[in-house]
Amino acid sequence: MFARKLTIEHIDVTGKPHPCPIKWIDSFSMRNFTNDAIFDDTLPIEDGLLEAGNRVPIDRFRLSMEDWFRRKSYIAPGEQLRITERL
Repeated sequence: MFARKLTIEHIDVTGKPHPCPIKWIDSFSMRNFTNDAIFDDTLPIEDGLLEAGNRVPIDRFRLSMEDWFRRKSYIAPGEQLRITERL
């Protein structure tokens, strides 16, 4: 089910990447404000790392997670998320 490892990074206004704290990732995964079952196939592992199933679309996941992080004031205007699949 959790066949993919995804790196979740917060990119600050200077362009420097930082691993997202597991607290942030877990907040999204547990609350999942989207009510979209497709994101049920995610499991936070540690700071900056999440496992996901094959049906989780990375672009859509990033947009939803970034929106949630902005609502929670985890990331500020001008900052963004980068989600990449680890091979």
